[in-house]
Amino acid sequence: MWAGAAVLLLLPLVAMQFTDEVDWDEADFLVFGAMLVSACGGLERAARMTSSIAYRAAMGVALAAAFILVWMNLAVGIIGSEDNPANLMFGAVLAVGIIGAAMARLRPRGMARALLATALAQSSVTVIALIAGLGSTGPGWPGGILSLTGFFTALWVGSALLFRKAAREQLPAAASP
Repeated sequence: MWAGAAVLLLLPLVAMQFTDEVDWDEADFLVFGAMLVSACGGLERAARMTSSIAYRAAMGVALAAAFILVWMNLAVGIIGSEDNPANLMFGAVLAVGIIGAAMARLRPRGMARALLATALAQSSVTVIALIAGLGSTGPGWPGGILSLTGFFTALWVGSALLFRKAAREQLPAAASP
């Protein structure tokens, strides 16, 4: 996993040798590196915490959703362009997930609730953006934000369902009659 992350980090550097379309500076590499370390570290921690496939998958889906959300926002933005301050609202979506995970102490039942709250926060940002007309001058409005909201909400809810499955796996088997 770590080798794959290193290769991903090197791809923009290689691309910069062949095209002017990719123009990263040191800050871009540092931010992307920090994102990769966070995602890989989270996956490694989940793998060490439990042998539950459902829990590991749930954590993988949640981390992938967070990674993609941050990457998209930094690269092109979801509400209008990446320079649109309305995109900062997606930081609140991540904050809901992080605070919820901390409150749950990463236990599966609490994580399921935290990820459902994250899905609600994701949808709420979109509702606010639509009502306020934020990013409405961008191409593909409002279809783009609605599609992305559906995508991210599905990831958050899917992760919550996997955490719920992991929580059920922890329950002692009921005595059979």
